[in-house]
Amino acid sequence: MAEIRTVTTLRSKRAEIIAAIANYEKRLAQARADLAHITAAITIFEASGDVEEIPPYVDIHRCFKRGEAINLCKEALASGPLNTRQLALRVMAAKGLDTGDKVLAKAVAGRLIHALRQQSRRGLIDGTEKHLGARVWALPSDGILA
Repeated sequence: MAEIRTVTTLRSKRAEIIAAIANYEKRLAQARADLAHITAAITIFEASGDVEEIPPYVDIHRCFKRGEAINLCKEALASGPLNTRQLALRVMAAKGLDTGDKVLAKAVAGRLIHALRQQSRRGLIDGTEKHLGARVWALPSDGILA
């Protein structure tokens, strides 16, 4: 039986609205992160110079102990292959960092890339694939890990 044109039109309109809502939610999340960064900048410029009022600076290099980042990566990769962005978000979640902060996520991803490449050169992690501009990392299929 042929479908009524009205139902077809309503279904396509529903799909458009669902896509628009997803886009708005993504933009809202980015706007919230931007607002947090602007608020932080305002706080810096309004600082009185009193050391106790200034919040401590988070150094990304000091967030991870030696070898901790790669161990978190291997734990995340145990569930299956992940690209660099997904892996950075998993590592951030494991460390209790804000996964909605895109600037922090990019910094963590940049930090992980070097360690992952070193592991790949040693044959401990497979990083030969790329998908949508991001390298896809996986544990080797033979199961040999250090």
